[in-house]
Amino acid sequence: MPSQQTCSYLLANLDPVLCPDPWVFDHIAEGAPSNLNIATLFALIQESEGSTLIRRAPAGTNSLPMSQPTFAKITLQVCSDLEAVGLTAAVAQALTDINMCANVVAAALHDHVFVPYERRFEAIDCLKALSVSAQQLQPKD
Repeated sequence: MPSQQTCSYLLANLDPVLCPDPWVFDHIAEGAPSNLNIATLFALIQESEGSTLIRRAPAGTNSLPMSQPTFAKITLQVCSDLEAVGLTAAVAQALTDINMCANVVAAALHDHVFVPYERRFEAIDCLKALSVSAQQLQPKD
């Protein structure tokens, strides 16, 4: 059954919240040992070449140069339906318009957007502006 949520409703109610911690995407080849700390894990995605872990970056990542990029996690607080159409595309397009990559992970209740850590405040501003724009297009009761 298709979602009853409209994209315009979801965008108008985004309510993006920035997690202060930096996050990394790690790849673990199939059969390779891992020192998986479940407390730092956000997601484990199994792919044919191995597993991708999305986890909090190790302490000190903010001040030390790293060989892998760090990301900020922005949670869209609007309670979205997995069958809703257009939310991911609209969020990705808004960030594309400011030349920012976006890695979106949809969960059962909320979508989470990973953006370059050093551009996290710019991303929050962009998503808030997207939401305000959608609010202005909402029909008034």
